[in-house]
Amino acid sequence: MRHQTLIRRSLCSKLQCSLLFLFMAAVSYANAQAPAQELALTRNANDAQLTWGGCPPFMPAGCGIAVLQGDPAKDNVDVFLKVPAKSTLPLHWHTSAERMILVAGELHVTYEGQDKAVLTVGTYAYGPAKRPHDAVCVSTVPCVLFIAFESPLDAVASVSAAK
Repeated sequence: MRHQTLIRRSLCSKLQCSLLFLFMAAVSYANAQAPAQELALTRNANDAQLTWGGCPPFMPAGCGIAVLQGDPAKDNVDVFLKVPAKSTLPLHWHTSAERMILVAGELHVTYEGQDKAVLTVGTYAYGPAKRPHDAVCVSTVPCVLFIAFESPLDAVASVSAAK
């Protein structure tokens, strides 16, 4: 009797291990397939097919945002920000940190408590979350900035910018 109980336990254990292995294999296969559903993409700031939306009301007239990848209401969204030539982005901040590369124009950015940073085409910049900053597009052509946001896209006018 005791021998039969040990055999049953051993079979149950082997069966459980086999089922667990099959389950893990199925999950691994499903996860391996998931990235194939997401398409790779490329975007150019001059692409006529980009859809440009407006900026928050406190930003300058003619400012535009084009979503490149992701959903602006969710984490991890990439955008182009277009700022008219010779215009100023007033003091504001973002909930998210932002990773930026200037793709057109020349942009001067000043983060509160820091010296002005001069961004020329190809310059990378990092902006900490909730750090107030302003910017001036000093070029005679619009400034276009690629920005990767970690958190949903927002721009909040700082108190002095709202005045």
